[in-house]
Amino acid sequence: KIMISRVFDFMKKSKSSIQLNNTSFLDLLPSSSSTKPKALNDVFINHRGSDTKRNIATLLYDNLNARNLRPFLDIKNMKPGDKLFDHINRAILTSKVAVTVFSPNYCDSYFCLHELALIMESKKRIIPIFFDINPSQLDVMIEKVTCSDNEIQRFRWALQEAKDTVGLTFDSCKGNLSEVVTIASDVIVERLVELEANDEDV
Repeated sequence: KIMISRVFDFMKKSKSSIQLNNTSFLDLLPSSSSTKPKALNDVFINHRGSDTKRNIATLLYDNLNARNLRPFLDIKNMKPGDKLFDHINRAILTSKVAVTVFSPNYCDSYFCLHELALIMESKKRIIPIFFDINPSQLDVMIEKVTCSDNEIQRFRWALQEAKDTVGLTFDSCKGNLSEVVTIASDVIVERLVELEANDEDV
């Protein structure tokens, strides 16, 4: 049975403000300007491919696509010849919300952590799914020879922000995968409706 790590409050309209402690990367991106980038995707799916691409990530993408939304999943949206970082960064900045699927090998990946940090720095509404891992187990596992101290600090900050965000917890040994995908998709729709309503009020 799916365990919800904290209770979702669908009627809550207030947005959580994220205090940035590292804006240098965003400042260097051509897409980050004073004008808000045009939303090209409804949902960006951040995940560790070796853990989740063949199960929850692809099922979630297909479910959202069936609801006539515009999800972004690297294996579905990227083509041979695309520049990895440029394409991913643009997809994050032009998405309305982000789903982060945390899994046992997630924190071993520089790419996953970079995507998460950019999601947090760009203040996207994020929906975490803790897939076969508890929030307390998340920590940067990349060796310092792979990235700088500043990057490690950036990744740890982003992980902490994610751990402090309401999310779903799923145990693949006990839970129903179809059920968690449906619940996550319902939550995404709720968040998109909230964002649309907030935009209309501005």
